[in-house]
Amino acid sequence: MSRAFTREEDSENAIAGVGERPISTHRNLVTERGMAQIEDNLADLRDIMAKAERKADRERIAVVSRDLRYWTARRESAELSVPEPGSDVVRFGMGVTLQSDDGKKVHWKIVGEDEADPAKGSISHVSPMAVALFGKKVGDVASVNGKEWEIVKLSES
Repeated sequence: MSRAFTREEDSENAIAGVGERPISTHRNLVTERGMAQIEDNLADLRDIMAKAERKADRERIAVVSRDLRYWTARRESAELSVPEPGSDVVRFGMGVTLQSDDGKKVHWKIVGEDEADPAKGSISHVSPMAVALFGKKVGDVASVNGKEWEIVKLSES
């Protein structure tokens, strides 16, 4: 194929050897914090892009362009979801404290895919644990990977 028929962004990605970031097929539910993170990422990337353009750094421009496309698409598809105050069942955006059979307790906040960080106590709403918890109440048991977890507390954060 002639180079005349390629898109500029394709050639930019080829320069840096970067592919597109995959976008999830799941609903893009976000908390208020998740929406703010998307906006922060976009603002940071615009600043980085301006610096890269001033330096004519084609590789950096390609990478940042790719990331800008990703975060722009995520912002456009974002659905802000706030848990109903006083809800007695597990919903998106809520905190859930669980206890295993051996007495181990964990606390997870169920958030959007882009804001999930299990090391910091947040899991994606499409994770097996979150899916197993949705709609359950305190005292109910969720089974994930052959292990049972009892819901001992719900919180709005």
